[in-house]
Amino acid sequence: MALPAALRSGAGRTPEGAAWLGRVPDLVARALRRWDLVAGEPFASGSASWCAPVRGPGGADLVLKVSFPHDEARDEAAVLRAWHGRGAARLVDAHAEDWALLLDRVRPGTPMRAARTPVAARLAAGADVLRALHAAPAPAGLPALADVVGRWAVLVRERADRAACAGLRLDPGLLRAALGVLEAPAAGRAVVLHGDLNPGNLLRGPDGWVAIDPKALRGDPAYDPWSLLEQVGAPWRAPDPVRALGDRTRLVAGRAGVDAAAAAGWALARSVEAALWLWHHGARPPAVDATLRRARDWAAVRDGAAR
Repeated sequence: MALPAALRSGAGRTPEGAAWLGRVPDLVARALRRWDLVAGEPFASGSASWCAPVRGPGGADLVLKVSFPHDEARDEAAVLRAWHGRGAARLVDAHAEDWALLLDRVRPGTPMRAARTPVAARLAAGADVLRALHAAPAPAGLPALADVVGRWAVLVRERADRAACAGLRLDPGLLRAALGVLEAPAAGRAVVLHGDLNPGNLLRGPDGWVAIDPKALRGDPAYDPWSLLEQVGAPWRAPDPVRALGDRTRLVAGRAGVDAAAAAGWALARSVEAALWLWHHGARPPAVDATLRRARDWAAVRDGAAR
């Protein structure tokens, strides 16, 4: 069986992942037998799952997804059931032991990252998806956002100390602001979070946009917009990036029903965490500095939204 290059270089980069890749042909064959499916060629994208269009009994147009076992995918079936096709691809069936999901295929399935509609329309559509996802009742046992980002905070502190010793110029105020968000996230309403709503995880369906590939969490709804805010269009190419970020933050926050200042605060914190992740993994200084500049811009957006 052919394995996509993205999967080989993603899941296959660790010994555990390489061992799982060796089991993928058998896992897929079992799923095809279990659900009486005929598979097409696997999709080329996806670094943590084998995913392909399939035909079910009676010609049903479906997708089979077999994931590498990891924490971020553990609750995918549970949240897809909770969403029940409202704002997300509909789950048809799941097999927990094999980490296999059977889903309705989204048609035409164009990812938002390839769409040519105006940026504001895409941001509004993404925000509407978030509002729908956040409205669902949370399944029992979802990881708490506060626990996840608390572990990130430990890494941020440790990496910031080492980076400072190595000569990285990190604004202490920016670091304090990021840690303030990560170590004490808002204690307001907790919702089902998608966790990774970037424009590659939004597909055009017959009745609008739907989300795929959640990294499910439970917590502050203002956590979710960051990927949309940064990755739809090119806000840092605008003449005034802070103004552009502020405009899109107000648009998305208003439609999604989240606090704009809190959304900008999460973007600040995640940008600082991302910069230190890049430094830790040996990225070149210009990439680290660019990510820290983005964090400073988010700090300005947060301060403006809080006034």
